[in-house]
Amino acid sequence: MVASICNPACSLLPRLSFPGKFCDSVRMPRHRSSGMWNKPEGRETRLGIGKFNDETDFEVVEKLYLGMDFGTSGARYAVIDGEGNLKSEGKEEYPLFKSGDTIDWIKSWRTTLFELLGKIPIDLRSRVASISIDGTSATIIIVASKTGEPLCNPFLYNQSCPEALETVRNIAPANHTVCSGTSTLCKLVSWWNSSYLPNIEPLLMHQADWLLWLLHGKLGVSDYNNALKLGYDPEAECYPSWLLSQPYSSILPVVQAPGTIISTLRDRIRFDFGFPENCVVCTGTTDSIAAFLAARASQPGKAVTSLGSTLAIKLLSTQRIEDARFGVYSHRLDDKWLVGGASNTGGAVLRKLFRDDQLEELSDQIDPSAESPLDYYPLQEAGERFPISDPNMQPRLIPRPENDVEFLHGILESIARIEAKGYKLLKELGATPVDEVLTSGGGSKNEKWIRIRERVLGLPVRKAVHTEAAYGAALLASKVASIT
Repeated sequence: MVASICNPACSLLPRLSFPGKFCDSVRMPRHRSSGMWNKPEGRETRLGIGKFNDETDFEVVEKLYLGMDFGTSGARYAVIDGEGNLKSEGKEEYPLFKSGDTIDWIKSWRTTLFELLGKIPIDLRSRVASISIDGTSATIIIVASKTGEPLCNPFLYNQSCPEALETVRNIAPANHTVCSGTSTLCKLVSWWNSSYLPNIEPLLMHQADWLLWLLHGKLGVSDYNNALKLGYDPEAECYPSWLLSQPYSSILPVVQAPGTIISTLRDRIRFDFGFPENCVVCTGTTDSIAAFLAARASQPGKAVTSLGSTLAIKLLSTQRIEDARFGVYSHRLDDKWLVGGASNTGGAVLRKLFRDDQLEELSDQIDPSAESPLDYYPLQEAGERFPISDPNMQPRLIPRPENDVEFLHGILESIARIEAKGYKLLKELGATPVDEVLTSGGGSKNEKWIRIRERVLGLPVRKAVHTEAAYGAALLASKVASIT
């Protein structure tokens, strides 16, 4: 049975205990020097990974877990031990290969994947027990089902296919997650209507699925987080009948729980990079789910607000909530649901108005206990999706006081009010009420903003210890430690 990714009784971070070939340690011979016992040289000595057994000539070495995050502009890796301690991390920007006038994302992602593997210290690679990858939600590739070679350019996460929306709305239930132009299903319908030929055997793969396939070699395997916007029902654990009745249902991937073992690492990759013989590759997840897992919020009512370019909130709930009118949908996390929504407000508006040094200097002068009388709705451009769904909503940043401290205070507090409305809406739709908010993203570094949000929300607010999605993907990979 695969361990829970939320339930503390079945924690993501158990003591290492592998059955059969997934033994809980590797025995490494000791090195002799001048008649003295010495630990072998290398990074593991500094990190304290090795443990000596005085009754044998072997060093017992704990297994490690590798997670990789493929975001919008680059990728990161994180290596952790069985207790969740970070052993190594690194990042790689995507090389922007060109194919005509467009970026060759396929080549870019493939190159970045192997560049990341090469950046991991070799002494750590030899201890990696399992690997998982997260990718951007609703980024897909249509490939040949026998070779895995792409049949078209990828559909990126933010790419909209409005020409397919009416078709999708006609087959899906009202307000379903797929009833959005950027949904995976709209992208599939768009490709099918414009590019499908009877003599080809296509297969849909999400970004994370395809990257993982490069590592394990088994086509057609996905996870229920990535498959949500395709129409997969994670509660019933199957594709719904309205989707299976469509002519393109044959190209849908098999769906498993995130963190499920797919296969061992390809021999060639294992040999080239020095991974152990029994290193396994697991199903992945989306980047936002991985970031939530990284924050270690494990109980219903715990939430994570990401203060990046936009404002995104995710709340762990016992109830599943879906409402496409507000862009609200629920990802399954074992027996719980991760309910989320994203506003168009956020850090991008701040960056447009202030430099980083100005934000720091002005924030230091704000009194977070004082309420700002300014009532703004900070947006970069017209249009809001959550907690108010209004494509024509106009930015509101007036009146602007002469004092920039007051202006910034008003913006920060107004974004906090939008955040509060978001959590209120989730509660009204039936989600578990929020009782604590963890914070990730660039805005989590602003302590004055955290205090303002704490006052506006009326809840404890704190910065998450780990915020990188790669760390969450590594936690997902560590699920293999509790297979029984």
